[in-house]
Amino acid sequence: MSGAAVPSYVSIEEYLASEALARTKSEYIDGWIRAMTGATVRHNCVKGNCFLQLGTKLRNKPCRPFDADMKVRIRYVGRTHFYYPDLQVVCQSNEPSSVYQDLPVLIIEVLSPSTRNYDLREKMEAYLTIPSLECYIVLEQHQPLAILMRRTQHGFVRETVQGTESTIELPFLGCWLAMKDIYEGIEFTDTCVQEADPEYELTQEAS
Repeated sequence: MSGAAVPSYVSIEEYLASEALARTKSEYIDGWIRAMTGATVRHNCVKGNCFLQLGTKLRNKPCRPFDADMKVRIRYVGRTHFYYPDLQVVCQSNEPSSVYQDLPVLIIEVLSPSTRNYDLREKMEAYLTIPSLECYIVLEQHQPLAILMRRTQHGFVRETVQGTESTIELPFLGCWLAMKDIYEGIEFTDTCVQEADPEYELTQEAS
């Protein structure tokens, strides 16, 4: 999850060195640092449910999930970004000593009021440039709703999955995620965002 921007330009080397010693995490956007904020219990439950399901389904397979402690590096149009996705699945991992991944096939972010604009705009634009990426999933935390950007022969296509009886198919991993498992233990609210947020915007598409 991301918070306020810190207006100081740093190199990639400086960022990685400082991040290795920092007590809190920050993201890197082409020379600019953005500190990350903490997450709610609901946010962590949704994220944890996804990690548990993917970890179980991918056991003894070449692909494996990484949680929000692992960065992803994105290099495109002369820019470099480092983000901490809530979850990513990698089939071709960087070396064991690396602190980031370059080739995830799946990225999942759980939306919150403070990060939804980053996740649905800035991060989505960056993530969809990753050559290995097959699917980007953003999950609401207050209602069983997922927005997918799925790679096809004609580029990425948006898809909406809604309701606890629905399933997110992941054929490139040979498995799926059931919405009832993603939202296990979650108490839903009437709206997707419960916390006050003047920039809250969401267009719910019919599934």
